[in-house]
Amino acid sequence: MDVRRLRLLRELADRGTVTAVAKALSYTPSAVSQQIRALQTEVGVQLTEPAGRGLRLTDAGWALAARADEVLAAVDRAEAELDSYRSTPRGVVRVAIFPSGAFLLLPGLLRRMGEHPKVRLECRDVDMTPPEVPGLTADFDLVVTHRDDQAPPFDGERMAITPLLREPLDVALPVGHPLAGKERVEPSELVGEPWLSVDLGFPVDDVLRSLAVRTGVRPKVVQRINDFRVTEVLVADGHGVALLPRYSANLSTVALRPLSGVRAGRNIEVVSRRGATERPAVQVALDALIAEASSIAE
Repeated sequence: MDVRRLRLLRELADRGTVTAVAKALSYTPSAVSQQIRALQTEVGVQLTEPAGRGLRLTDAGWALAARADEVLAAVDRAEAELDSYRSTPRGVVRVAIFPSGAFLLLPGLLRRMGEHPKVRLECRDVDMTPPEVPGLTADFDLVVTHRDDQAPPFDGERMAITPLLREPLDVALPVGHPLAGKERVEPSELVGEPWLSVDLGFPVDDVLRSLAVRTGVRPKVVQRINDFRVTEVLVADGHGVALLPRYSANLSTVALRPLSGVRAGRNIEVVSRRGATERPAVQVALDALIAEASSIAE
């Protein structure tokens, strides 16, 4: 089997459509379809079937895509072994990181990577939801992402998962708010408060929905803002309350109080393709991320 065609099949499994694969890899959709058909001829099994105007993987296609990960990981290991002959890690490491994670981790990460002048980080902030993470591993060596405590873990069979830290989510209140004088806030005390949340599907909003289960009252969300810096300003100015990550918030502008009886937090993790971290430069960057996260959580 042609390794390049296996890679296209895996990309189709990750990205969902031939058009998305073609756009990501600078192919034409017809070229992608042609290579998938050639792979089907090689293996003698139907790997795709029509789905509307596009294609979807058959059961055999999904099975081969899963095995393709093993083959491609072996190729990555072979490339990593060649890299290991060099005494110093070198090359470009592509990192995707969610915005508030970048605020928390990126300055220290770049400072630590100054010890490895032959490794260059290319970092991009990506406002990602958990379902988007597998597709991002096709474009980036390391994807720094987050999910709430109740969210299912990422697929460890197909991807490598490295936990960094758990960051509690606290209630952010205007400094003069009556609840700001308390050590902890009961969920029932927040009923009726106007809430500032994030877009649907992002971890913080998932935690907010769990409050509805606890209190029996759906929180009244008045604004949806993904930038926590903006949310802080709005809270400080009295436009509502919010859930904000404890290590990232500016305590000079808002009062942060833990929720009583509710496990509210986000798990920050690094997700990568299996075999990707065996390249020395990628491993160095991952080690720096782990060290920086450990220093924050102390």
